[in-house]
Amino acid sequence: MTTQVLNVLFLCTHNSARSILAEAILNHIGRGRFKAYSAGSSPPNNQQPDPLGLQVLQNACISTEGLRSKSWNEFALPDAPHMDLVITVCDNAAGEVCPYWPGQPATAHWGYPDPSAGDADDAHKLEAFRQTLYALKRRLELMVSLPAEKLEKTMLQTTAREMARGQ
Repeated sequence: MTTQVLNVLFLCTHNSARSILAEAILNHIGRGRFKAYSAGSSPPNNQQPDPLGLQVLQNACISTEGLRSKSWNEFALPDAPHMDLVITVCDNAAGEVCPYWPGQPATAHWGYPDPSAGDADDAHKLEAFRQTLYALKRRLELMVSLPAEKLEKTMLQTTAREMARGQ
């Protein structure tokens, strides 16, 4: 049984909503087996995590400490943490050419609608964030509960991609 911590990077375009939620949830439920990070393919300058996303995390008693929007270029640098798994959580980022990830991590796409998109009022967007949080949490709980052999490097990509079909 492996005791290695698996590093997981969640990607989205702006790194303000879905990828931030996934990072916080996995770090909360990861049981010391996972370390989550998030980044965006093209976050605007001075991008911050969406306040409604932070509110939903806080309401779920999930820490928001240290969460910040950042470019995926940070994780392509030589001194960046080595990733074992890279998961895109928005369709736009899934279609973009990613940087080279050292160590050739497993990859998967888990698409979710953007809870911050559209012209809805804050109450409706807050509910969209809640629904996204619960959907991500269900899938991540499944991943965390997987036996160690399903998380070995040779199995990780297949496992993560199969989980995408179980939406």
